[in-house]
Amino acid sequence: MRANPISRGRLFPAHKLWLVALLALAAVLSVTIVAVAQDSTPRPVTDDQVNAVARGLYCPVCENIPLDVCPTTACAQWRELIRVKLAQGWTGVQIKQYFVDQYGDRVLATPPARGLNWLVYVVPPAAILAGVYILYRAFQTWRKPVLATPPVASTQGEPTTIDNQYIVRIEEELKKR
Repeated sequence: MRANPISRGRLFPAHKLWLVALLALAAVLSVTIVAVAQDSTPRPVTDDQVNAVARGLYCPVCENIPLDVCPTTACAQWRELIRVKLAQGWTGVQIKQYFVDQYGDRVLATPPARGLNWLVYVVPPAAILAGVYILYRAFQTWRKPVLATPPVASTQGEPTTIDNQYIVRIEEELKKR
């Protein structure tokens, strides 16, 4: 009578049996993960999550008002749209891109660094550096004493006629007193 090959370990040796068990476990887990990932029950979205996304957006109707604090009905509807998109599994970046596609870059709280918008990121630091340099140069000149230039003497060693006129006038004024 012949022995069963499985019981004797010929079909699956003991060291390969662990490998087969791990592969079977991985297959079962992958099917379970896919089933869980396809769960269609909506996730509850909190107001904090909605406001975190809305804080990065500005109201397309009102000027310079963040979407999370805008009191208009349109903004309330847009916040509700954000809530729906978050419940569907959208990320904050995808939602912001959706609003940019609908209304343009002006709805973003932080403009993207492309086109002329890059000036927003370059000009303020450049202006600050220029101001610091100007102040540095000003402090350097204020600290150095200004040397008085000696009066230009005439070639003969005598004061010029203009100097003589002033001296004479000063002496006359002093004698009057």
